[in-house]
Amino acid sequence: MTNDSALATLPNLRDLGGHRAADGAAVRRGLVYRADALARVDDGDFAALSRLGLRQVLDLRTAHERTAEPDRVPDGAEYAVLDVQGNHSTGGDLERLLTDPGAAAEALGGGGAAAFMLEVNRVLVTEPDANAAYSELVRRAATGPTAAVFHCTAGKDRTGWGAALLLTLLGVDREVVFEDYLASNPRMDRLRGAMRRRAERHGVDGDLLEPIIQVREEYLAEAFAEVERAYGTFDAYVSKGLKLAPDLITTLRERMLEG
Repeated sequence: MTNDSALATLPNLRDLGGHRAADGAAVRRGLVYRADALARVDDGDFAALSRLGLRQVLDLRTAHERTAEPDRVPDGAEYAVLDVQGNHSTGGDLERLLTDPGAAAEALGGGGAAAFMLEVNRVLVTEPDANAAYSELVRRAATGPTAAVFHCTAGKDRTGWGAALLLTLLGVDREVVFEDYLASNPRMDRLRGAMRRRAERHGVDGDLLEPIIQVREEYLAEAFAEVERAYGTFDAYVSKGLKLAPDLITTLRERMLEG
């Protein structure tokens, strides 16, 4: 499966490999994948997913999301919860905004939707639940059995920061990291339509949701800016926020880089 291919019922599944680090080394394919939730995968796409030989499924979603839509986990794969939002308010707010017209209008109107997304990206960098989950994601990518897939619901925000973190640790240029992040947009037409229909059934103006059901360059930029505000440098974020030892990062690079 290449970064250009997509499964109809798992459209944001893609290999983290194939990118090239600044020193010319390539990120190995077939080791770590990013995806949207594995809950609605049809049988044909599930068979294709199973052929990847997955041995870890790493779920970044909240307890509510996991209960409402449990993953379909391929045989032989360990399932692990790495809840990056825990009880933080941004984890539960989206559900309310999709179903409460008054709350949606108040929170998302007048630029509120974009502001909400910027806050989500700051939280992913600084909240203890997020730091613990992303630290475990890196550890499992470096030392756990492969192939592995990590995902949230749409595979764009929580998963997007996880991918940006891993690619940055592997030495991939920031420009390429942003390209990988923005590649979610054309893959989300199905989800975008489903979210709008669900919101509109509850009387919520679907147009209010557009900033939430997209990825935008400024969202990921805000996460990197929060790294600098909170920790000073990306390396300090890794060592002090994620509490990852240099030896583990070396192990990650040895596993995932070639050439």
